[in-house]
Amino acid sequence: MSKVADAAVSLKVLATAGVVRPYGPVRLARLLSTLKAWGTGPAGGFASLAVRHPDRVGLIDERGELTFADLHRRSNALARGLAALGVREGDAVALMCRNHRGFVDASIAVGKLGADLLYLNTAFAGPQLADVLEREQPTVVIHDEEFTDLLAGAPIEHRVLGWTDDEPGSDGPPTLEGLIAQNPAADLTPPERHTRVVILTSGTTGTPKGAPRKEAGIPAAVALLSRMPLRFGWRTHIAAPLFHTWGYAHFALAMLLGSTMVLRRTFDPEECLRTLRDEGCDSAVVIPVMLQRILRLPEDTLAGYDLPRLRVVASSGSALPGDLAAAWMDRFGDNLYSIYGSTEVAWASVAQPAELRRAPTTAGRPPHATEVRILDEEGREVPRGSSGRIFVGNHLLFEGYTGGGSKEVVDGLMASGDVGRYDDDGLLYVEGRDDEMIVSGGENVFPKEVEDCLVQHPAVTDVAAVGVEDPDYGARLRVFVVTSTEVSADELKDHVKANLARYKVPKEIVFLDELPRNATGKVLKRELRKDGSHEASADE
Repeated sequence: MSKVADAAVSLKVLATAGVVRPYGPVRLARLLSTLKAWGTGPAGGFASLAVRHPDRVGLIDERGELTFADLHRRSNALARGLAALGVREGDAVALMCRNHRGFVDASIAVGKLGADLLYLNTAFAGPQLADVLEREQPTVVIHDEEFTDLLAGAPIEHRVLGWTDDEPGSDGPPTLEGLIAQNPAADLTPPERHTRVVILTSGTTGTPKGAPRKEAGIPAAVALLSRMPLRFGWRTHIAAPLFHTWGYAHFALAMLLGSTMVLRRTFDPEECLRTLRDEGCDSAVVIPVMLQRILRLPEDTLAGYDLPRLRVVASSGSALPGDLAAAWMDRFGDNLYSIYGSTEVAWASVAQPAELRRAPTTAGRPPHATEVRILDEEGREVPRGSSGRIFVGNHLLFEGYTGGGSKEVVDGLMASGDVGRYDDDGLLYVEGRDDEMIVSGGENVFPKEVEDCLVQHPAVTDVAAVGVEDPDYGARLRVFVVTSTEVSADELKDHVKANLARYKVPKEIVFLDELPRNATGKVLKRELRKDGSHEASADE
C-alpha cells in the first residue's frame, strides 16, 4: 500500500473512532507542542489529554475518580519524588502493581523522567523476580505492599510502596501517595529521551525475558481500530492485567481515545459484571479464562446482569476454547472480538463477532498495515490450507530481548512462535506452538521448566510433562512422575509453587512405575498424551 493510501485509511479509521476532533487554534497549538516535547508514550499521551480534556474522568478504581488533569498533576509530583530517589534519564524503574491508580501514576511519572519502565508479572515467584531484577538493575522498584515478602530476596536498593491498605509508619519505605503529597505538581522540563516499556515473557529457562518497545504511536492504534470499533470517550473496564501486553495495549489506547479506564485490583467474575453494569462500561478488556469464569456463575446470578451498553469485549492472551465465543455472545450479544498475537509481535489478527459465529476457533484476519504469512521450515510460503510457522510484520515488532537474542525474522517478518494455517476464506487458524509451550489461562507455560523444577525434589527420580486440553484454561499441564519415596501430589505442587509462577503449577500429577521410552532413552510423550487410562492423583 502506498503512503498516500495508508494515510487515507488511517485518517478514515481515526475519524470513525472519533479521534479526529475540532479543537480551537490555541488548544491545538498546545496539543501539538505537548506531543512534540513529550512523545506519544505515557508521558505525552496523558499530558495531551490534560490539554484536550482536563475535566474528563480518566480513571476509576476502588478509591474513586481521577480526571486527566488530576493524573497530570499527580504524575508531575511523583516524578519529582522519584527523581529525589535517584531516577535519571535512561535508568529503569520496575513496577509490580495490580490494576489501580498507582500503576497509571507511576507509568506516567517514569515517562516524564525519560526512564524506562519494567513491568513485573504479579504471579512470578521469588526466584524469578530476583533473577529479573539482577539482570535489569532498576534504580527503584515500585510494588504493592502485598508483594513485600515475595520480593524479600530480590536485589532492591530503593523501593516505593504502591497500593497500601494502611498508611505505613514513618520508618518504612515511601509510598506513591506520600511522594505525590510531598512534592510540587507544577509542570516539568521534558527529558531528551523517551521511555521504553519492557514487558516480560514467561521464558524457557525459568528467567523471564524482557521484550522492550519504543513508542508505537498512531499506526499501532490504527491497526487495532481498523478491526475493532472502539470509540473516543468510552468507559473501558480493563480487567486484563496492565503489566500484560494486552492490558497495556488498552492503557496505551486510552491516551489516544480519551477512554475512562475502569480498574479493579483483582478479578472476580460477579464483581466484573457488577463493574460493567454500575460504571456503564462500553467495552471490556479480558483474557478468555475470565469469560469462562463469568459464564460459570449460577443462572440466577447471570440473569441479574443486563449489559446493554457493552459494545466491545476484547479478548486476547490465548485462544477461545470450544464454544466459548458462541456461549458468550448468546448471553451478552455479538460484542466479542478475539485478538491473536504475542509479546514479541503484539497483535497479528482480529476475529470479529460474525467470524466467530461462523468459525468459533478462528484467529480472524490481519488488521490494517499488518502482514501475516505461513512459512515452511525453509522460509517459503505454504499453500493456503497447509500448516506452517506464523510470521508477522507490523509497526509493533519488539527490538530484541534485553538480555540478548531475538525471534527469527524472514523478509522483515518475525516468528510468532506458533503454527497455523489460512482457510479458503482467508481466516487464520492457530494450531499450536512450534515447540512444546502451552498457553494456560492466558499465560505461557513450558513443560521442560516444570520438569526441571520437579526433578530437583528429593523424592522424584523421573518426570515428564505434557500439555492437554482444558475446558476452562485452554490447556493445562499433566505431569507424570516416578518417585523413590512416598510423596503426595500436593507436596509436589507446593514445590513447584515455591520455585515458579503459580500459573506453572500443574493441574494434574500422575504417579507411574516408569516412563515409556524409546531405544535411545527418549521419553515417548506421544504415548503419555494418548494414554487416557491413567488416573490422575490430583486434579484442580
